[in-house]
Amino acid sequence: MRNINSSFNNKIVIALILCQGVSFNAFSHSGEDHGGSSVSAPGLPECQIVAAARLFDGINFPQDNMAVLIEGDKIKQVGALTELSGSCANQINLGDATILPGFIESHAHINFQSVSKNAVLEHGITTVQDTGGVLQAQEGGQGTLRLMTVGPIIQAVGGYPLNVFGGGDGGYDKIGIQVASTAEAEKVVTDLVAGGATAIKMALEPGGETGAPWMQPHDGPVPVTPWPMLSQDIANAIVAKAHALGKRVLVHAGENTGFERALNAGVDEFAHIPCGEISEELLQRAVDQGVTFVTTIDTLASCVNTATGKGIHSNTMSLASKGAKFIYGSEIGHDNVPWGINGEELHMILHLTSGESIDFTDVVNVIKAATSKAGEHLGLAPLGTLVPGAPADVIAVKGNPFQKFKLLEYPQLVISGGRTVVNKFINQSSAASIDCFLAWAEGKYPELLSPAGAATVVSGLYSYRYYPKTQTYVGVASADNHVYFMKQADGLLQDEGPLANWLPVSGCQ
Repeated sequence: MRNINSSFNNKIVIALILCQGVSFNAFSHSGEDHGGSSVSAPGLPECQIVAAARLFDGINFPQDNMAVLIEGDKIKQVGALTELSGSCANQINLGDATILPGFIESHAHINFQSVSKNAVLEHGITTVQDTGGVLQAQEGGQGTLRLMTVGPIIQAVGGYPLNVFGGGDGGYDKIGIQVASTAEAEKVVTDLVAGGATAIKMALEPGGETGAPWMQPHDGPVPVTPWPMLSQDIANAIVAKAHALGKRVLVHAGENTGFERALNAGVDEFAHIPCGEISEELLQRAVDQGVTFVTTIDTLASCVNTATGKGIHSNTMSLASKGAKFIYGSEIGHDNVPWGINGEELHMILHLTSGESIDFTDVVNVIKAATSKAGEHLGLAPLGTLVPGAPADVIAVKGNPFQKFKLLEYPQLVISGGRTVVNKFINQSSAASIDCFLAWAEGKYPELLSPAGAATVVSGLYSYRYYPKTQTYVGVASADNHVYFMKQADGLLQDEGPLANWLPVSGCQ
C-alpha cells in the first residue's frame, strides 16, 4: 500500500506542476455533460443560505443582519436569517461581513490581452463586457466568468486601433476591423451580430490627446496624427444597422470631433469618459440624448492637458453636474489596473461625480454603477441585483466596503450562478471539512468509492483515501484546494474542480 499511496501522491505533484489535470466527469452531476477535457463540476446545491451583518441587494441601502436564499442558480429570497432559516438546512453565517451582487465590468479586453478569466472572477467580477478583441458567443455563468464580447472594433482604414496595437488589416479575430464604405460597415455589423456580439463598438479617434494610453508607443512609434476616422455617413450606417438588429453601439471617442460625430450618429454608450477636453455644449447634448458613459477614470487618469488642467476629470465633473448616466468600467487588461474589482476606480467615481459634498447616497450610487445600473444598461437585469429570480452571482467581503472600497478588491466569497468559486470564510483544508466531504462522496458514489469508511491518509500537502474494492483514489490537494480522482488501473489523475464547489453540495460547509 505504501507504493500505491506514494504513486498517487507523486501523480498529484506531477499534475499540479504540469497543470495537466484531466476530467472524465467521475463526480459530475447526473445528467450534466461537461464535455471533452473540461474540468468536471458538481451539481448545484438544491438550496443554500448565506447570512451576514450587512447585505446590499444592488438597489436599496444596505440592510443589517440579512441573508440570501439561493435555490439552484437563482436568488429565491432575501430576508432576515430567522425568516429564511427554515427554508434550507445548508447555511453559512459570515459574521461581520457584507454580501453584495457580483460586480459587472463594462469595459475590458480579456481576450485581446489574454487575461485570466478565473483571476477576474475570483476577485469579484462575475460579468464582463469585453470591448474589443476576438469575436465569440456569450459564455459563462455557473462557476465561470460571464463574458459578453463586441468583437473587433469597427474602424477606418489605417486608423485606430490597428494603427497603434497592430493586427495588420484586422479581422474578426483581431482588435479592429476596417471598413471603407457604408455597405462594408453594414455587412460587418451583420456578421458581428451573427457571430455572437452582444453590442457593436466603433472607433472615432483621430489621436493627439495629452496623456492618453493610445498616444504611447506600443508595437512601434506613435503614428502621426490626425489618424483616419470613419465618416459621418459610415458612423450613421453602423448605428442604424446595429439598432435594427437590436444591439447597442459603443464608441471610442476621445476629443470633440469624434465625440460630436458619435452623437450625430446616435450612439448608446461612450466606452470611456473622453480623454481630451470636451466642450460644454457637446457634454450637455450627450446628457440630453441619454447616452451612458463607462468610467475608466483610473486607467485614463493621466489624460489631463497640462496647459489648461482640463481632461478626463473635468469632463467627469461636468457630466455629473448635468445629470449624466455612468456605469463602472476599469478597463481590465491594462497593466495599471487590477484584474478584478478596482477600488481606486470606485474612489475616483465617487469624488468626481458627487459635487461639492459626499453623502451616503453618493456612495451607494457608485456601487450601483457596478451592479444594478450596469445590469440594466447591458440588458441583463435583474443580473447585478439580489432579488427573487436574479442569477445567483454573489460576493461577500469581511467588514464594510461602503466605508472602504479597497475591501472589495479581495472578496472572501464569490458565487457564480449558484456555484461557489471562492469561500475563505471556511477552512477548506481543515481535516474536518475534508473528512466530511470524503464521507459524503463515499455515500454518493458507492460504485466508484468502495468499501466505504476508508482511512484518510495525509502525505505532505495531500489528504486522500484509497478504496481497494474499486481500486480508486479520491483526495484533496491543499496546494490548490481541488478535488482529485484516480483509477489505479489507468493512473489518470482527474481534476474534479475546487473543493469550494463541493462543500455546499455535500452539506460540509
